[in-house]
Amino acid sequence: MTTSSEKSYFDLHITGLGYLNRIREVKPKKGDAFLACDIAALNGPSDKPEYRRFDVRVSGSEAQHLIRRCVPAVEAERKVLIGFRLGDLWTDIFTYSKGKRVGEQSVSLKARLLFVSWIKVDGQLVYKAEPKASEETARDEAPSVSSEPAVQDAPASETVSDDEAAEVPALAESF
Repeated sequence: MTTSSEKSYFDLHITGLGYLNRIREVKPKKGDAFLACDIAALNGPSDKPEYRRFDVRVSGSEAQHLIRRCVPAVEAERKVLIGFRLGDLWTDIFTYSKGKRVGEQSVSLKARLLFVSWIKVDGQLVYKAEPKASEETARDEAPSVSSEPAVQDAPASETVSDDEAAEVPALAESF
């Protein structure tokens, strides 16, 4: 009898689209510094969406590179909309330390930003990810799990058309 020492995991992924905010480098007292940002994800009917705020740690070198490229646009208060995939969702209870809610407790949704599928700045598509062969293989093995964000769920004004995507280089020089 052979036993496997390799661990297996259950993945919980969240796909969607949302506005990028508060990109920052976090330097904890213990451990290494990391890139973080907030995503105000759109949820509900496209004519009257609600927002779900996620405080995310940016994981993976490609996602980090793309989010860092968005810093000037976010700091200039331009509307930066991204298609994303999050993983490892968890909650964090915190107490407000300033503002009109000082002393109140609240909950923050935290996750890891695993993948950025596309980026729009002020409605202009500036990045679209190329499909990878490994993603195609994963989809064939587990057809009930999608590895691509559901762009078709986007409001009509935010949907990326095939013609528009074909005209955009892999990464625009400047946002």
